[in-house]
Amino acid sequence: MSVLILGASGATGKLLLSFLVLQNIKVKIILRKGAFLEDDFIKHENVEIIRTNVYDLSKEDISLLLSDVKSVFSCLGHTLSIKGMYFDPRNLVCEITKRFCEVIQEQKEKNIRKFILMNTAGNSNRDLNEKISFAQKCIMSVLRNLIPPHKDNENASDYLRKIIGQNNEYLQWCIIRPDALINEIKQSEYELYASPIRSAIFNSGSTSRINVAHLMSTLHINSDTWDKWQGQMPVVYNKTSSL
Repeated sequence: MSVLILGASGATGKLLLSFLVLQNIKVKIILRKGAFLEDDFIKHENVEIIRTNVYDLSKEDISLLLSDVKSVFSCLGHTLSIKGMYFDPRNLVCEITKRFCEVIQEQKEKNIRKFILMNTAGNSNRDLNEKISFAQKCIMSVLRNLIPPHKDNENASDYLRKIIGQNNEYLQWCIIRPDALINEIKQSEYELYASPIRSAIFNSGSTSRINVAHLMSTLHINSDTWDKWQGQMPVVYNKTSSL
């Protein structure tokens, strides 16, 4: 069995790819036209590259891609530019999540598949009574209406929570919520919480991309970690920033 990374050419996706390759896991990636990926990955025997735009994949294309896939990782996001945030596809993360999950369910594989979504600590888990200040609620309402990527992240997580749910016969999911993302060279200690322990707006913590990638790979590899967090939206902080 192999795994599939959506958004493998992004900052976190590349790190995730590196972790999986080091574990000798066969990885499929979708590489859009013009996207850059290091030669070490392009030439690696365990990396299969599908060169296309993920948004252009038909249901038949997705079904073929998923035929031998155990876990799907989504590191998709929007480019921080006017075009990336306000031009189509503004619903990229949610729409792709929906398309892949629908095909997984239609395939009706005996072994349950995993869908691991990278999201944000600014998005609340509405399955829980997460405490958010009135001021933060106001700001999040503004972001929801003015910044399409934020609403897209919310919609993607809502789809997994509400539509896929906790007892799906063919699919289990986990939504990773990093706080303020930073770049670090080495993987370090990090901590997971079911809900934020600090305000993502007024007192954000730090989460290195390499730690997010490590957690995502661990969710695929380690059954104990998966059993603990599947169906949840763990918030991940670098250890020093969670204090």
